[in-house]
Amino acid sequence: MQKEVDILVVGAGIIGTAVGAELSRRGAKVCVIDKGQVGKGCSYGNAGWMTPCFAMPLPMPGMLLKSMKWLLNPESPLYIKPSLSIDLANWLFQFMKAMNEEQARRAVDALVVLSQKSLTEYEKLGKKYSDIRFEQKGLLMVSRTEAGVAAAVEELDYVKNMGVTGKALNGDEILAMEPAFKGPMLGGVYFDKEAMGEPFRIVQALAQEIRSQGGEILENCELQDLEIAGGKVQSVKTSQGVIKAKQVVIATGSWSKELAKKLRLRVPILGGKGYAMIVPKLEKQPQYPIMIVEKKIAITPRESTLRIAGTLELVDQDFSITQKRVETMKRGAREFLHLPQDLQVQELWAGLRPCTPDGVPLIGYHKNISNMMLAVGHQMLGLQSGTGTGLLVADLLEGKTPFVDMKVLDANRF
Repeated sequence: MQKEVDILVVGAGIIGTAVGAELSRRGAKVCVIDKGQVGKGCSYGNAGWMTPCFAMPLPMPGMLLKSMKWLLNPESPLYIKPSLSIDLANWLFQFMKAMNEEQARRAVDALVVLSQKSLTEYEKLGKKYSDIRFEQKGLLMVSRTEAGVAAAVEELDYVKNMGVTGKALNGDEILAMEPAFKGPMLGGVYFDKEAMGEPFRIVQALAQEIRSQGGEILENCELQDLEIAGGKVQSVKTSQGVIKAKQVVIATGSWSKELAKKLRLRVPILGGKGYAMIVPKLEKQPQYPIMIVEKKIAITPRESTLRIAGTLELVDQDFSITQKRVETMKRGAREFLHLPQDLQVQELWAGLRPCTPDGVPLIGYHKNISNMMLAVGHQMLGLQSGTGTGLLVADLLEGKTPFVDMKVLDANRF
């Protein structure tokens, strides 16, 4: 195979397909390649939330003491697998450095804008593709501890001036709103505009958008090498042949660091393993998406099942399932919901979220290669900010003024 296109997108997860779909709508001849299958990476098993309220980068102020307590506890919400890795040491150094109020505020502002743009685009997509099951029910953030309630209210305070609406609730108000909860509740926040959908179906819908506009998607097509001359990508060698493109967009998620090393570029991304399990519909099935604050567990009601997702295990490219963390998630969810003791897990999934040290994606042209753009490192916000990233990348490729502060997202900041 040898072909020529306007834009080659490397990666067919939520970011790659969102970029490809938007560029295809704008008339570009697009080809998207993926080393596996469309949407079967990190985009497959996430919570399925489109929630601008959760626009917090991982290294928020105050995380230092929490992270020091969590890092070496295999059952904690955030765990780092011990490793004698220079890459990990550098990542942790940058992570600690990013824990300051000014940097966090700018990051939140940018991530809220990306997420709000995305939410609008998902609403449009839901009207066209009903099987993505877009529902704008809002989201409950709940806790039984004073620290948890304070964290939920702080989250509301961070985003309320940017058009993200919500209200603080006491325990009785939460139980009246969501009878599926078990036992007393201290309080939390209800964000009324947040939405949910089926993540894998969303990626498939975006892939269909690409194809319907004349674009092409090549699965099981691995990038092997890039011919670079004069500061530009001249051609891309893949496992299925050579592709020439005027522009190349890298949307390779947790695999980006490995690819960057081939190109001698600095892209400090660490794979953060998250888990999701699908269980049968409960007798007392929740009606709303729920974030259990102190457990960092996300509950998503589905038509005939329930999705339980959560944890962050910084392990780089380790895809193995740690059963102890799965059991911790079950116990945490059971404290708040009526899960049967003999809970049947219909599907168990683990995937790697691409985490930058400062918790913000790398978006924009790389300084060393004038026709290669990065769109990587969306941490836990890939689905949430996916279609907004598609809009932003398309605007940048067309030379339009970006709708977000690009200093925060600078692809060359590390």
